Amino acid sequence: MNGQTRANIKPGITVLIVLKQDQRTGKLTKGIVKDILTSSSNHPHGIKVRLEDGQVGRVKETVESQQ
Repeated sequence: MNGQTRANIKPGITVLIVLKQDQRTGKLTKGIVKDILTSSSNHPHGIKVRLEDGQVGRVKETVESQQ
């Protein structure tokens, strides 16, 4: 799933985000969502989240859990 729709993002799921400093390169960082920071239901650049390790970035895609 893509990260542009807030309904797709829930705390506890694993996502790939782009950090602010990585926007030029597009480098993705993997982590688990702690908080959703974007209040609107959609955002063209991705929903902004805080990961459990404290990093903040915009979700590019969600990672399917291997269960």
